[in-house]
Amino acid sequence: MNGSSRRPLALSGALVLSCVLALSACGSSDDSGGSGAGAGRTRTVKTAMGDVEVKERPERVVVLDTAELDSAITLGVKPVGATHVSASGGFLSYLPEDEVAGVKDVGEMTNPNLEAIAALKPDLILTSKIRHAAKYDQLKKIAPTVMTETTGYPWKDNFRTHADALGRKAEAKKAVADYTAHAKEVTAALGGPAKAGATEVNVLRFIEGADIRVYGEQTYIATILKDVGLGRAPISAKAKDGFSYDVSPEKIDLADADVIFRSTYGDPEKAKQTQTVGSGLWKNMRAVKSGDVHVVDDELWIQGIGYTAAAKILDELRADLTRK
Repeated sequence: MNGSSRRPLALSGALVLSCVLALSACGSSDDSGGSGAGAGRTRTVKTAMGDVEVKERPERVVVLDTAELDSAITLGVKPVGATHVSASGGFLSYLPEDEVAGVKDVGEMTNPNLEAIAALKPDLILTSKIRHAAKYDQLKKIAPTVMTETTGYPWKDNFRTHADALGRKAEAKKAVADYTAHAKEVTAALGGPAKAGATEVNVLRFIEGADIRVYGEQTYIATILKDVGLGRAPISAKAKDGFSYDVSPEKIDLADADVIFRSTYGDPEKAKQTQTVGSGLWKNMRAVKSGDVHVVDDELWIQGIGYTAAAKILDELRADLTRK
């Protein structure tokens, strides 16, 4: 077989995606006609992109950010696919290995592989508008796509949306109750609400290629500190849009507090961590002098965002703040 009689060995990327999308749509149609409980039934979920019809209890779920992955794991759902965050790939290390074993990596969070997603024939995709609004039209052709408005600070509201989409409201209610009870136990371990509130806490993040971030009140980690009843250093109230107040190593003393939790994203040298913690300004901060600076896992404290992460953070708060 030579010349014009030979068939093309490859299709263009766009055509491949079109074909996969078509197959995915066919697969979804077949699934809805199955004999399982609730097969073919749908529910309406309110999302940042309007009402979306989803299966009564989706089974093939793809999640495109860390909060959505945490929510799924918390609710007892193992996704068929998920994105990763770091350049090295892999899912966040705080998640139980058995819960993410076998989950297909569908690319980097900011640029998920649509062909890989479609090939999994999902019946639900979870993400947020702030992450993937530009890809919404493509994603919804693959499967019903439930987007929250943003991520981070409104994580509790987002979790309820995820639970609604997954048909797991009962499981969500239990997760919230367990977290609330856990937070109260930590407060009691710290000596009660008054003593916890009298302890000023700051959370710092050293970021490769950027200034040092001091987290404000409108953040995921701040909600956990608040639920325990811990006080916050005044600088946290100065955070831009409630998110962060960024400082250079030369102004790190502005971030002083009774207790500091610090994490690092990227290379410590490029993130100015090495330079900062070796400086006189750092060593003269009261949290440093009292031994109340605690190094924490960035993936858990900053990147995770969800009830599974929060439970581990509560345990670490209790351990670190009752160590003396």
